[in-house]
Amino acid sequence: MPLLLSLIKPSKFKSDTMIIKNARAEQAKDLAYLVNLASYGVAEYLWQGMCAPGQSPLNYGASRAARSDGNFSYKNAKVMEVNGKVAGMVLSYQQPDPYDVSDINDYPKELIPLVELEALAPGSWYINAIATYEQYRGQGIASQLLKQCEQDALQASCKVMSLVVAKQSAQTVALYKKLGYVGIETRPVVAFEGAVQGGEWLLMTKAL
Repeated sequence: MPLLLSLIKPSKFKSDTMIIKNARAEQAKDLAYLVNLASYGVAEYLWQGMCAPGQSPLNYGASRAARSDGNFSYKNAKVMEVNGKVAGMVLSYQQPDPYDVSDINDYPKELIPLVELEALAPGSWYINAIATYEQYRGQGIASQLLKQCEQDALQASCKVMSLVVAKQSAQTVALYKKLGYVGIETRPVVAFEGAVQGGEWLLMTKAL
């Protein structure tokens, strides 16, 4: 059953409704692609060092998304479907409280600033990744997915939302501010080839 019948204008897609659903394992390739898009290429960069010989980073990411356990699992994702096709997705879940960072030096150096920021919002409902396919942008899909996450958070008795965004993505930061998110803290981006180059990561939170 659909979780939410969106009121987004459907004229561009010749469809009466755009429907948010729980993601399914068979949508793992969409999830991997969109998670990488949301991460500014960080995900694919990390998957390069984990995939088997002959396996592409995105296929490796899809194999992880198809698992039923771990934070990066289809079970933690919602998708917006248009005419049965994935138009966008959000990956979200509640952060642990307390958030233990005693093993932070075991993480890849590129991830350490992100983990440090996540740890500043223990117990919050964390938007790990949210993205929309290019052809479906401008239809309010991200806003609808974020609203669904807020419903999920409240159902879990969670009263704070959190996310981390590249501060230099002014349009994205402006969207979050419009939706009630507030900038809390920043960390420098650890730049690497093929992904984010410089700038800062920004932790944003919203009280529900």
